[in-house]
Amino acid sequence: MRIGIVGTFGTVDQLVGLAAEAEDAGWDGYFTWDAVDLGFDGDVWDPWAVLAAAAVRTERITLGALVFALPRRRPWVVARQALTVDHLSGGRLVIPAGLGVPTDRAFAGVEGELTSTRERAELLDDHLAILDRAFSGETFSYEGTHHRVTDMRFVPRPVQRPRVPIWVVGAFPSERSMGRAVRYDGLVAQLRGDRAMDDLGPAEVAEIAAWVREHRAPDAGPYEIVLQGVLPEDPAAARDHVAALAEAGATWFVESRWEGPGSTYEAVRERVRRGVPGR
Repeated sequence: MRIGIVGTFGTVDQLVGLAAEAEDAGWDGYFTWDAVDLGFDGDVWDPWAVLAAAAVRTERITLGALVFALPRRRPWVVARQALTVDHLSGGRLVIPAGLGVPTDRAFAGVEGELTSTRERAELLDDHLAILDRAFSGETFSYEGTHHRVTDMRFVPRPVQRPRVPIWVVGAFPSERSMGRAVRYDGLVAQLRGDRAMDDLGPAEVAEIAAWVREHRAPDAGPYEIVLQGVLPEDPAAARDHVAALAEAGATWFVESRWEGPGSTYEAVRERVRRGVPGR
């Protein structure tokens, strides 16, 4: 199983530098995060700028953001940004994508922004479909719930074929949410409703992996099951936990420290420098 880490807080120079340090320390992936939602109290940076800078500072490590709030962005702009980072990195970009956090309060003063879960889900479906077509390099048209595109084409094609991998947040066992995720290249797995932030254990991962196998075409290509959380500090415990999750079907674990003393730049940098848990 591959293991990555999120650079949560710090200056933009510090976050870009963490990508290079993570690569040097043997991590498989480095992720920033998408704070496009208004009203966040703290320093935030554009994830595409961070990833572009990280792409030219690294050579091997996978790059992405956990997660891109696609309904808050324009898909034709995201397509250009993704193509640019994909080429800068030599084909190391992934696009984890979701609805964005429910931030009605953040957009309370903005007219015209769609904030309901239903509307953001409709936008996510439109944006994923447009990105998929954009990465083909062919002229395409698309008519969705909120967007209509006519005779649009994006060149050059991405380094990665057939497209930059898209990992979609799936809230298990929601049929609609999971059904959306299995149409693409990976699943950022979580539970539905009040348990969305709970850690997933091996039994739950096995159930999710079985659902994916049942609902995804056997010839659809490789598929990632991505987990977030914090691994045990003890190397042996971390190794055992990773092994159990991998046996259950997970293919990525991303260390994600969102709050508390462990989320500061200094703490994350120290975690990066100690190397991949359990290896």
